[in-house]
Amino acid sequence: MGMHIHILRASPISSPSKTIIVDPITKPLPTLSKLLFPPNSVPTTFFRTHFRPKPFTGSIPTVGFGGFFHQSKRAFRGGTVVAMAAPGLVQKSEDEWRAILSPEQFHILREKGTEYPSTGKYDKFYEDGVYNCAGCGTPLYKSTTKFNSGCGWPAFFEGLPGAINRTPDPDGRRTEITCAACGGHLGHVFKGEGFPTPTNERHCVNSISLTFAPANSNASS
Repeated sequence: MGMHIHILRASPISSPSKTIIVDPITKPLPTLSKLLFPPNSVPTTFFRTHFRPKPFTGSIPTVGFGGFFHQSKRAFRGGTVVAMAAPGLVQKSEDEWRAILSPEQFHILREKGTEYPSTGKYDKFYEDGVYNCAGCGTPLYKSTTKFNSGCGWPAFFEGLPGAINRTPDPDGRRTEITCAACGGHLGHVFKGEGFPTPTNERHCVNSISLTFAPANSNASS
C-alpha cells in the first residue's frame, strides 16, 4: 500500500482550497511553484500587481552648509540651487554653542539678544548672494528679497521655503523668527507695514545672526 502525502493549498487568488494527493513511490513530488500555481491558474500580471516593490520616496541626507540637508527640499530661484535644511537637525548643548560662536553671536542666537540699530554689517549691504545662519550655515534668505526699510537692521520680505520658524512672543506683541535647523534667534517679522514688497512683510534680522555667501561662491550653489 503506497504512502500518501496530503498538502492543503490556499489559493493566492480566490479559488477554493484543494487537497492534493501525491504518491512518492509512483509519482515524483511536484515542485512548490506547481503546487501553489498550477498551469493557467494565475494570470501573468499577478506578480506585477501583487509583488510590485514600493518606490523609495524618502529624502537622502547630504552634508553641506554646516548641517544635514534634504535633496528633496531643494529650491530653484533665479537659476541657483539652494539646499533647504531639514528642521531641527542641528542640535548642540549650550556649552557646544559657546565653543563655536563668538560671545556676540551666542548672546543673540542662543540668548535672543538684539544688536544696536544701524551697527550691523549687513544693514546697508546689497550684494548678490545668499544669507546663511551664522550658527549652523543653513541658507535663510536670497539677496533678491532684501530691501531698505530704514529700520536700522537688515530687512527681508521673504525667507527661503522651510528655513525659518515663527513663534509668537510670550506677550503676543511680536513674532520671533528662528532658524528652522538649529533654532538660532534671527529677529522678528512684522506684517502690514505698507512696504512695497510682494509679501507686505518685514523680516527684521540681526546682522550677527547671518553670514553672507556671494553668488559666485560654492556656498551659494
